[in-house]
Amino acid sequence: MAKKTHGLGRGLDSLFAGSEDWGTSIQEIPVGELDPNPDQPRRTFSEESIGQLADSIREQGVLQPLLVAPSGGGRYMIIAGERRFRAGRAAGLATLPCIVKDIDVIRQREIALIENLQREDLNPIEAARGVKALMDQCGYTQEKIGERLGKSRPAIANMIRLLQLPDEVSEMVKDGLLSAGHARVLIGIPDKETQLRLARKAVDEGLNVRQMEQLAKTTAGKPKKKAAPKQLPAELGELQDKIRRKTGLKSTLTGSIKKGRIVLQYSTREELEHLNDILDMLED
Repeated sequence: MAKKTHGLGRGLDSLFAGSEDWGTSIQEIPVGELDPNPDQPRRTFSEESIGQLADSIREQGVLQPLLVAPSGGGRYMIIAGERRFRAGRAAGLATLPCIVKDIDVIRQREIALIENLQREDLNPIEAARGVKALMDQCGYTQEKIGERLGKSRPAIANMIRLLQLPDEVSEMVKDGLLSAGHARVLIGIPDKETQLRLARKAVDEGLNVRQMEQLAKTTAGKPKKKAAPKQLPAELGELQDKIRRKTGLKSTLTGSIKKGRIVLQYSTREELEHLNDILDMLED
């Protein structure tokens, strides 16, 4: 069954169907006049993947033109096709086929994100950052961005939630050590330290997503252990007992010989009045 796309996703397929769609022709532009898009959502490129594409380009040439926009001074910014640009440069090409089109900044960002989502999967963190940036810059709701990207609103919400992960866990996902499925399990755990501990365990032991889910359930079901109260030095323990005997009130002493706190607790009016009587006697 053919993959169904919507909104800009469908528009991107037609974008490269023929230059007539843009009312322009394909131009050969020197590689040295092309600049990567600073808003490119992809921040990491597989050297192996680029090398394979470069080999293909040497044999067959560039089968799909890049989409670029004039950026002034005779230069062009790449809107879609940075992988082809990198591979073409690695293959030693002097020029690359390009469709030149003036496109507004918002449309540029949409196209760059869509191309990466459809042509070669972004890692989940890069995809989430790209979607969040597009929402912030365009003022889109999750439902609206879902329509633009051909995804459901819950899918967009789940993507953005990944940005709440601790930095170390995000790096594991970006490096491919953890999948998006692992990340979604971890994001359901409210405690950051537990997220990090389970992420490290999953990587060290090679846990799959189902195993991670079971581990998360087991961890969530365990009550947190309360820290054992610190043992008071002998002299402070004796003082605490003495206060209890003299006042008749529950007393708690914390701290050290040099600095600490004494808390007296009463539960009836009579106990409070008794404490007041003791204080009056101290004043006499």
